[in-house]
Formats: sequence, C-alpha cells, structure tokens
Amino acid sequence: MNSSIWIIIAAVGILGGMFSGYYARKFWAVRESASVEAKSKSLIDQAKVKQKEILIQAKDRAIKVIEVAKKEVNDHRGELKHIQDRLEKREAFFDQKILDLEGKQQRIIDKAGEVEKIKEQINKIKDEQMGKLEKIAELTREEAKKVLLENTETRMKDELLSRIRKLQAQGQDELEREARDLLSAVIQRIASSHVSETTTTVVNLPSDEMKGRIIGREGRNIKTIERLTGVEIIVDDTPEAIVISGFNPIRRHLAKRTLDKLISDGRIHPARIEETIEKAKKELAIDIKKAGEEAAYKVGVAGLDPKLIQILGRLKYRTSYGQNVLQHSIEVAELSTLLAKELGANAAICKKAGLLHDIGKAVDHEIQGGHPEIGYDIIKKFGLAEEVAYAAKAHHDDAPTTLEAIIVKVADAISGARPGARKDTYEHYLQRLEELEGVAKSFDGVEKTYAVQAGREIRVFVFPDKIDDYKATKLAGDIAKKIEEELRYPGEIKVNVIRETRITEYAR
Repeated sequence: MNSSIWIIIAAVGILGGMFSGYYARKFWAVRESASVEAKSKSLIDQAKVKQKEILIQAKDRAIKVIEVAKKEVNDHRGELKHIQDRLEKREAFFDQKILDLEGKQQRIIDKAGEVEKIKEQINKIKDEQMGKLEKIAELTREEAKKVLLENTETRMKDELLSRIRKLQAQGQDELEREARDLLSAVIQRIASSHVSETTTTVVNLPSDEMKGRIIGREGRNIKTIERLTGVEIIVDDTPEAIVISGFNPIRRHLAKRTLDKLISDGRIHPARIEETIEKAKKELAIDIKKAGEEAAYKVGVAGLDPKLIQILGRLKYRTSYGQNVLQHSIEVAELSTLLAKELGANAAICKKAGLLHDIGKAVDHEIQGGHPEIGYDIIKKFGLAEEVAYAAKAHHDDAPTTLEAIIVKVADAISGARPGARKDTYEHYLQRLEELEGVAKSFDGVEKTYAVQAGREIRVFVFPDKIDDYKATKLAGDIAKKIEEELRYPGEIKVNVIRETRITEYAR
C-alpha cells in the first residue's frame, strides 16, 4: 500500500515537472523571439537609412556622369562639324579637278583626231611620192630596197669585217682571260689521279699447272666459267697468268673474283664453279652498293634512294675512253660545285647533276637510247627535281638553257680533257680524225683540211678566189657548228680557216 502511494506521488511529481518545464521553455522562447524581432526591426531601419544615403550618392554620381557625357558629345559634334567642313571643301576641289581633267581629255582627243588626219595626209603624200619614184626608177619598193642593201653591203664589207675582227679579238681576249682565271682556280682545287682502264683483266696464277685445272677435262671448267660470266678467258703462253677479256667491266670483275676464289680453294669443277659465281655475285652487289654510298658521301650528296645508289655504284665498273665513269662523276660533281660557287649558281643542283650526269651509262647496254636520255628518266623516276634532271641530261647539248646545265657541261669537259684521263684505240682515233676532216671538207670553197694536235685543231685551207675574208669568218663558225652537231669528242676543237694568195713569177 505504501509503495503504491509513493509510485503515485512520484508520477504526479514527474508530470508536474514536465508541465513546469514546458511552460518555462515556452516563456523563454517567447521572450527570445521578442528580442530577435526587435533586433531585426533595428537592422531594417538601419538598412533603410543606408539605402537613402546610397541613392543620394548614386544620383550625385549620375548627374556628374551625365554632365561629362554631354560635354564629350558636344566636343565630338564640334570635331564632326570640322571634319564635315573639310570634306565638303575637298569634294568641291575634286569636282573642279575632274572638270579640268575632262576638259583636258577632250582637248587631247581632239588633237589625236587632228594628228590622225595629218598622218593620213602624210601617208597619202608618201604613197604618191613612192609611186612617182617607182615609176621614175622602174623598180618596186622591194627591188629598190634589195639593190640598196646590196650596194651598202658591198661598200661596207671591208669596214664590217674589220669591225667584226676587232670586236671578236677584244671579246675573245677578255673572255679567255676571265675563263682562264676561273677555270685555273677551280682546277687547282681538284687533285685527281687517272689511270686509264682497258677491256682486259689479268689473273695471276700460283703456277702454270693451274692453267690445266682451270681449263678442265675437255675444257668443261673454262666453258662453264665463260658461259656463266659472259666473258672470254684467254689461256696463252704467258707464264703464270691468264687474261679475262670482255667489254663489260662488271662481268670481267665477276670472273676475276670467281677465279681468285677457285684458285685459293683449289677445288675446280662445274658444280663448285656455279656455287662460287653465285657467292661472287652477292659480294659484287654489296661492293657496288658500297661504291655508290662512298661516292655520294665523298661529294656530300645525301637523301638519294637506295636503288639509285645501287645504280650509281655500277659506274665503278664502267669506263669511257678508258676513264672510270664513277671517278669521273665524282670529279664532275666537285668541279661543278666549285664553278657554281664562283659564278653564283645553285651549288646543290650542280653537285647532284654532276654526280648523276652519266648515271645512264650504268644501264645503257640494257636499255635502248642514249645515256643522257636514259639518265634523265632514271633521275625523274627517283623523284629528284627537274632542274637536276635537266642539268644532268644537257651535258651533251649544244646550248643548255640553264646556268647549272652549262656548269655541268663545262665540268664534264674539264674532267674528260685532262691529260691522261682518257685514251682511245688507234682505230677509233684515226676514224675520229677522218670524220673531223670530212666534216670540214664538205663545205664549198674548201681546198684542203688537216686535223692536228691529236684532233684538237682542224686547219682548213680555202680557195682565195672563192672565199673572201668575210666569208672565211662565217665559214669558221659554220664548220664549228656542224662539228658540234655531228661529232662526239672530249674537250674542244679549234677551227682555223686559212685564206692566202700566192703569186709566183720567174725572172729569166
């Protein structure tokens, strides 16, 4: 019973405490809310006062900005007014100028019309006078012109010939002096040795007994070598040596490599020969590529296609009049570069064209056509510039159209004309001299011709009663031109026309 009462009392106390806390909390909340409202009202009042101050300041600034803007507008209006006045004055001035020009143009047109009328009158008078002259002289205008020219040519021939000789002498002396200085300076900077090559190669043997082994039973070994390499092997009485003969240097070199390997190995029979030749071909291909790369590196030409380098390397085993074509190409490239620098031409074009000018000779025995045209097609095929291809092609042209082509042509002539650079067979030498004399003798009025100085000069004797001095001068130029068109030769040929009159009388 007592415990129940205490529970009730405790419950009543808890409930009372809860109600008391609730009302106390509500009281403090109302009080705090009243305080917040008061603070908010105070802040709003302060903000309104601040707003009024800001509006007043903004109005003052706006008034100042409007005043400044009005002033700037007035200033701009004044400037525009001033510019407008100037433009109106200029427009009036230009209008006046246009009127003056139109007046002058009209006056010029009127004068041009008057000039045309006067010109027509003059032409009419001229035609009348010409008709009268033709009637009096009984010659047409063309006939009179022809007679006048013939008479003038007859009177002035000696004077004209004298002037031609004087100008030729002066120009030739000056050009020869400058050319001699330039070429001497360039040639002195190129040091090249030349060893003329032939169409045979000698293979040294350890003993004469090796000749029989190379020939083989019933000649089967030597026949196999000749068939696979395309050369002729000459076995004669020369002690400890055999000769490889053939016009293709690559085939000769292949045969020599094969024989050297067979002699060193000692085993010589058809199967071994075929195996050795295949191995020699691979080594030769590597040697050819290496030769092309070394040539390009030596003259400083980079970026060439590997296939073009391979074709260039084949020139190592190609000769022209006994001169190695690859060495010749390297020298032409170096000479072309030096000449280009002296003359202000494009040295890069001259260098590439000089190196590749004879590239067609590497395949001219396989492709129909002359080596300049073949070389031009090869150079274009591998993407080189047209300037390079033309300069390489034109080294045999009579009159190249670009300075670079002329330089390559001159460098080619210098390289080929050096003493010891080239040699020719006796039969070809005689044939060239006969052709040279025949070309000179084909002209009318020529009495005798003599090729002298190993074909470097042709002396032409003419009939003095048929060829006068004026015609002799023209004849020399015509002979030189025909030689350039019809003959091929290294260097240059001097044409010397001789006209002399000999009168003989006897005193008895």
